[in-house]
Amino acid sequence: MHWHTTRFQIDLSRPRVMGIVNVTPDSFSDGGQHAAPMHAIECCERMVLDGADLLDIGGESSRPGASSLSAGEEWARIAPVVSAALSLGVAVSVDTCKAEVMSRALDLGVDVINDVHALQDTQAVNVVQAHGLCGVCLMHMRGTPATMQTLTDYDDLLSDVAGFLACRAAALRSAQIARERIVLDPGYGFAKTTAQNFELLARQAELLDLAYPLLVGWSRKRALGDVTGRPVGQRLAASLAAGLAAIAQGAKILRVHDVASTVDAIKVWQAASAQTSASHFAERQ
Repeated sequence: MHWHTTRFQIDLSRPRVMGIVNVTPDSFSDGGQHAAPMHAIECCERMVLDGADLLDIGGESSRPGASSLSAGEEWARIAPVVSAALSLGVAVSVDTCKAEVMSRALDLGVDVINDVHALQDTQAVNVVQAHGLCGVCLMHMRGTPATMQTLTDYDDLLSDVAGFLACRAAALRSAQIARERIVLDPGYGFAKTTAQNFELLARQAELLDLAYPLLVGWSRKRALGDVTGRPVGQRLAASLAAGLAAIAQGAKILRVHDVASTVDAIKVWQAASAQTSASHFAERQ
């Protein structure tokens, strides 16, 4: 299984790590840390050295209650960071829901468009369709960051999430966007209560029936704080646990703040999994 992007075909036979680079003053976890382009570029470089397979660069916060930003302001924030990141030898994703920002990013050579609104904007679909090569991540959410946490009533959580993602993927396929370019994100933390997030994690493997790779983002999320009682800056262990649980439920890409620790955790998980598989094989001989 490969994820086809602008410059890379990403082998998903093993879990991959996407490093989060928020060029924002107000993101829920690291807002302000990388708001200056120089600091964000240094973050990109460090994440690549730490083993990131992809970098996900965003200029507008999608935390609960966040206000919107104009396309011009968003692009001004991320443009120098994107330009620098494209020289680092890994796939570069831009986290945006604005067609204008997508177009400018793709013109620079960006590999992936990661849209929390799942390209529901027709203009956004047109931009991706016109590009012809980029990868796309479609995420489940409801409403906007300002309203999403009031929209948590579901008839059946898994069925509603799966139905939405299937519908969005079908819309892209109808626009002649190849299946191999699409990954899906169940949207942990977006329009979901803490209990719903963990219900969705427990049933995440059922989303594999959609036949698209899964990208997930549990890193430092509020639900982890609700379970552990830890503030956002002390959720590394919880983030690693949730990430490995997601991999066990079929996730192929983890979107994280803490790249080095995640890479190490995956290596240990892979080593343990390999030994378990070998033992089971030996027992059957």
